[in-house]
Amino acid sequence: MRETATSITRRQTLAGLAGTSTLALLPACAAKPAPAAASTALTGLAPDAALERVAYAMLAHEPGRATGLGVDTGEYAAWRSTFGTGGAAGRAEYAATLKELVSEVRAYPKEGLTSDQQIGFEVVETAFSSAIEGMAKPYGDVAVGSWRNAPYVVIQNVGGYIDLPRFFSSGQPLKTAEDMGPYMSRLAEVPVLLDGELERIKDARGQGLVPPAFLLDKAIKQMEASIAAASESYAGPLAAADFGEANRAAPLAERIAANGIVPALERQLAELKVQRAAAKDSAGMWAQPDGEDYYDWAIRASTTTRLTPDDIHQQGLDELRTLHGRMDPILREIGYTEGSVGERMRALSADPRYHFTEGDKGREEIFAFINERLGWIKSQMPRAFNSLVDPNMEVRRLPLAEEPGAPGAYGGAGSKDGSIPGRMWINLRTTDLHRKYDLADLTFHEAIPGHVWEGEFSNRLPLIRSILAFNAFSEGWALYAEQLADELGAYDEFKVGRLGYLQSLAFRACRLVVDTGLHHKRWTREQGRQFFVEENGSKVEEVASEVDRYCSWPGQACGYKIGHSEIVKNRARAQAELGSKYDLKGFNTAVVLGGNAPLSVMANTVSRYIAGAKA
Repeated sequence: MRETATSITRRQTLAGLAGTSTLALLPACAAKPAPAAASTALTGLAPDAALERVAYAMLAHEPGRATGLGVDTGEYAAWRSTFGTGGAAGRAEYAATLKELVSEVRAYPKEGLTSDQQIGFEVVETAFSSAIEGMAKPYGDVAVGSWRNAPYVVIQNVGGYIDLPRFFSSGQPLKTAEDMGPYMSRLAEVPVLLDGELERIKDARGQGLVPPAFLLDKAIKQMEASIAAASESYAGPLAAADFGEANRAAPLAERIAANGIVPALERQLAELKVQRAAAKDSAGMWAQPDGEDYYDWAIRASTTTRLTPDDIHQQGLDELRTLHGRMDPILREIGYTEGSVGERMRALSADPRYHFTEGDKGREEIFAFINERLGWIKSQMPRAFNSLVDPNMEVRRLPLAEEPGAPGAYGGAGSKDGSIPGRMWINLRTTDLHRKYDLADLTFHEAIPGHVWEGEFSNRLPLIRSILAFNAFSEGWALYAEQLADELGAYDEFKVGRLGYLQSLAFRACRLVVDTGLHHKRWTREQGRQFFVEENGSKVEEVASEVDRYCSWPGQACGYKIGHSEIVKNRARAQAELGSKYDLKGFNTAVVLGGNAPLSVMANTVSRYIAGAKA
């Protein structure tokens, strides 16, 4: 959401779109420009203060992220009223700041640092160096210290038309009259933000970068839905708020949506249709300008390793074979004896005993199922960790416009200050996406002890550590959370549920094969889909959007199983070196308290745990 291109002020935009009466809604703080970027100089600062300065220097370029963290307060309160300077100029400024910070971090004296401080500097250097390399690419969007790197700035699961409705409905504070000015101020920036994206996708097309036709078909359909829902997306939160100032502003927001946001979306839609006329069906980055170079960077950014596409492809095949070896005897025990593991899992998926009811009744069943499993896993956490958290979280359905291009679910912790809860977002476009034997595992992955749980610990770390996340650790931990749930007894009375868990791990092994197959080995979209269906018994409905996601987020899918395998490998190392001194709760606590970090840094955390346990 930082790709705005503000050439006029927010007040001018509001006045032009909706009338000067809008100005009465804006408190004085909303009229102020966002604070200038914090100094990047670290010389003379104590280590913690230096890391704090790094965090705010970064967030000056991403004030929307500061809101999500709950740190746009005090001298940074004006950040809540803007998405910041964006476009080509904003991107260049951000890259320049990152280069300055990397230089400062490398030069900072490391003698006498605590373990946590040392990790902090290592994490900053790794994340920013990767982002700088990505920003030097001729196209695409770079998520600094996050997971969604994408060559296509607007596509079926990338772009402001998806991100902004969710942000205004669940990220932008709207609790008191004081929140009105920032809400309306940011709302007025949306048309300019969307036009900034439009400039970028036009420029990319000029370089020969045109997304696959099948992705554009999805994006066009979703863009049309977003246009139809624009009034509800942007004025709806105001109408639903429980204070009068917001309710009275809803008609004004409707006019801003109709006169500014919808025309900007229509301009994007027109460009997507131009691209569709020129598009081909080649799924992978190999078919794009400098695509192989882009993919090489993308898999390194995702896995935080130097593994090659061929290495990753083979690891996926090897791990899939091992996991199917564990699934086979369970399938035989419950009566599925004929055919490959994939064929038998497809037969299991067709068993009506494990289906949820269709329609809204089934959606209610799914919510009840998730909440019951959350209650159980919360009760088990004292058996797995020495340090506990009690996450403020909720389970919510994905916005309807997002569902067609989204995965089955995703989740994460809330804001650092606790004002925004952690969330598990569940895709309910059809209840057939989920089965009673695989939904528990999905819940453990996205919520507890997965993303929401881990994020709560990260939120307790210094600000920069809460900001910077690494896909391989985040997703590797979430898969490890699935393993912990199994080890704690989640499926002792429900063996079919254990099949769902093992199929989940096998699914992530398939991702290694399919992602590298698409982008490196020149597989077609259909080859990718069929691999999941035939080898792992995955549901056709599930993998249709899954494979398309890999096409728009190259490399991202590789982080999951690579990260999980590294955590498990380091646990085995701890067990081997410690023998009787090894403690599961101690290991789990050490890893989660070490925070989200590159896999090499996570391994160092385990080494310190081993050394401490030996002492």
